[in-house]
Amino acid sequence: MEKLKKSRIIDQAKGEVKDFKAIYERLEQKVALGGLSHSTLLNYGRCIAKISLHFKCIPTQLDEEQINGYLQHLLMGKHPSRSYFKHTVYGLRFLFRIYDLEDRIIKLPSLKREHKLPVVLSPKECKRLFAAGRILKHRVLLSLIYSAGLRSKELRNLRLPDVDFDRLMIHIRQTKYNKDRYVPLSPLIARGLRKYLAAYHPKTYLFNGKTIGSKLSARAVQWAMRETLKRSGINKQATVHTLRHSYATHSLEWGMDIDTLRKLLGHAHLSTTLIYLHVARLKASECFSPFDRLYAKD
Repeated sequence: MEKLKKSRIIDQAKGEVKDFKAIYERLEQKVALGGLSHSTLLNYGRCIAKISLHFKCIPTQLDEEQINGYLQHLLMGKHPSRSYFKHTVYGLRFLFRIYDLEDRIIKLPSLKREHKLPVVLSPKECKRLFAAGRILKHRVLLSLIYSAGLRSKELRNLRLPDVDFDRLMIHIRQTKYNKDRYVPLSPLIARGLRKYLAAYHPKTYLFNGKTIGSKLSARAVQWAMRETLKRSGINKQATVHTLRHSYATHSLEWGMDIDTLRKLLGHAHLSTTLIYLHVARLKASECFSPFDRLYAKD
């Protein structure tokens, strides 16, 4: 539904704003060539469409005062959204780079990154959650996300051949950074998956959607998590991605080194993985002064 709303706004701008169709086609081309996702195109496209409809002209024809006034309106309006503001700034930067308007990029406001620590479930809470699932399919998919540290999209894109029961490996294809990776398949999860496959007989995708051959929707996975969380009695503000955070945190707490974890999570940069060091309860080594060790007896 949300994707449909974004597409309608883009189509509206194509019909009402002169030259918008041309800049959107250029945007679409650059997003594809840059290997960015379709959701990125829709987010940028919607924001650029809205500012175009607001001024009745394309953003490349606006001056600095008009753009800053519009951005201020986004921050101080009746329903301000930091996420929408962020997509608008990033979308305009992307568009101005396409048209070599570097002077416009410099004048856009910088965005301070929010440094929020992720919500993490304890091992006991994870067990409570997985036991609370009323439907076998939900128990298995939530357990699989946690067991392999998967993103929701990675789970939904899994096809039947991607799960290797003999080697106990899962092939994750074309992830967030357009790279494939392998992650271990837990023997316990393998048993659960075999039971699920025998009961549901999925076609094509490991977790099918409502129609044969389609994959499970993001909304269906979110619903499974939300309903299971209610039944578990856990009061934390947990989402599907909380299971991935919990996997990473527990892996560190139980001895996995940070670089191995980075590879299993599919992070492009170690700095992204380091946030879990602020959450994990690692065993503190003995505290001492190096001065004392300097003069210790040999």
